[in-house]
This record gives sequence, structure tokens and C-alpha cells, in this order.
Amino acid sequence: MADTPGEPSATLRARGPRGPECPLRAEAVRLRDEATLRVRLADRRALWWAVVDVVLGFPAALLAGVSGAAGLATADARVPAAFLALFSAGLAAGAGFLRSDTRRVANKRARKAWAAVQDEAAIALAHDRVDDDAMRVLCEKRQAALSAYEGDDGPR
Repeated sequence: MADTPGEPSATLRARGPRGPECPLRAEAVRLRDEATLRVRLADRRALWWAVVDVVLGFPAALLAGVSGAAGLATADARVPAAFLALFSAGLAAGAGFLRSDTRRVANKRARKAWAAVQDEAAIALAHDRVDDDAMRVLCEKRQAALSAYEGDDGPR
């Protein structure tokens, strides 16, 4: 029986599509590109939260030490020391409220998970044909990467 125009041939139906026209391959490429973008974003976010952690934490610790020393040094320095202590407490409260250390760790964890998606997609695309099993693994890794921001670090 001859193939009708516009329909895949019997050989193509039996083996499945190959090459760039394969829908699974196109999806694997899309997932690889998404993972590449998300790896870069997670890297930048982890760096940002590390900077925020240092910018809020270091001055808070430094000001707390200076205000304690100034308050103990002389009676005249107690009022400026109190202001320094209040400012230090504000910085510490801001650092605690923003939870920058937790966000930095979450972005590092997400970066690793997205890198795993990127690697799995590259492996799948290295083969002639992207099969259902490879896509299933790729989608599971993507789901794990999406939930990596919410997970915890394990037992403490």
C-alpha cells in the first residue's frame, strides 16, 4: 500500500522521527536552553544574596563591637554608642528578615539541579534519537530543579 501524501511513511512510523524534526528532540533542546538560562540566573542570585549577607552582617557585627567598646570607654560616649547599637540592631534585623544566607544556599542548590537538567539534555541530544525514557528522566530532573528552591538542606 502506498503512503498518502502528508502522512509519515511506514518506515518512519515504525522507527519514529529522527533528526531536527523530532518533537522530542525539539523539547529536549528547549529544556536544555531553559536549564542554561536558569543556571546563569541561579548563579547571579546566589552571588547577589552572598553580597547582601555580607553587606548587612559585617557592618552589624562591627557596629555592635564598636558601640560596646564606646559605651564602656567613657560616660560621654554612651549616647553615640546607643545610636550605634540601634543601627547595628537594625542591620541585624534586616539580615534576619531577608534570610539572605538561606536564599543563597537555595540558589546554589537550584543551580546544581538545573545543571543536572542541562547535562541530561546534552546526553539525550547526543544520541540519534531522543526516546520516551530520556524525556521522562529529563522531565523528572526539571521538576526536581523547580522544587530545589523550596527544599531544605537536610538534617541540621
